[in-house]
Amino acid sequence: MNDGGQDPALARIASALERLAPAAATLTDWLANPAYVRDAKGVRAVERLDAPPLDLLRGIDAQKLAVTANIGRLAQGFAAHDMLLWGARGMGKSALLRAAVAAAQDVPGASLALVQVAPDALDGLATLFAELRLVSRNFLVFLDDLGFEGDDADGGRNLRSWLDGGVEARPANVRLAVTSNRRAIVERHAAEQDDPLNPRDAVDDRLALADRFGLSLGFHACSQDDYLAIVAGYAEHFGLAWDRSEALEWARRRGARSGRVAWHYVTDLAGRSGRALG
Repeated sequence: MNDGGQDPALARIASALERLAPAAATLTDWLANPAYVRDAKGVRAVERLDAPPLDLLRGIDAQKLAVTANIGRLAQGFAAHDMLLWGARGMGKSALLRAAVAAAQDVPGASLALVQVAPDALDGLATLFAELRLVSRNFLVFLDDLGFEGDDADGGRNLRSWLDGGVEARPANVRLAVTSNRRAIVERHAAEQDDPLNPRDAVDDRLALADRFGLSLGFHACSQDDYLAIVAGYAEHFGLAWDRSEALEWARRRGARSGRVAWHYVTDLAGRSGRALG
């Protein structure tokens, strides 16, 4: 042993043990950020919630009114519904949720954060609820583009329990918001395999999950007039000149009219005009 020093062998052993030991888990500060993402690797904070201004979301006025009112109540700690936003792709379901949360967070006295849960972290929802239950803040837990198929159909039944009636149901300061391209969420043939002789029971099984949501809103493919109104809204907001026939041709080539298609057209329009979209 060196005079006044540490045994080199012991130092090497201590260093090796430090490398082998798992890093200490970091606790999430659930009060510090407007949004969070939870996936299979854990939770990460989102310092800035990326959301469009509410007035840019057009063609979904009734849905916008209902969602913003419900999220506003949650942000203030009032009674609020779990929400299912279902229907046509690209009609602003996810964008509306983000925009409504961002708007609610700007209201004095609001206490709200958005927590998006990735598909690979659905099994950890009960653990997440237990953690959020202890936080003095309100949370909207967001499951985007949800659908249970085949062997995953049991996940839909678990979600029913979390929504209502289960011993691990989500706490009072948490509400769920789910987007899906179909109202039933559970794939049709998966539900019907249980008992093909009782089609009515199969229908009830598929819709039982949707019925757990206090607020269920359909988003339908927009008409030509609605599509053009969405394009006009984006173009006006960003100060872009646009052509009606060109916008319709853009939609025709993509085989759909939706808010997403309108945004893609305006993005292309801005790029050709040498403009950036902030």
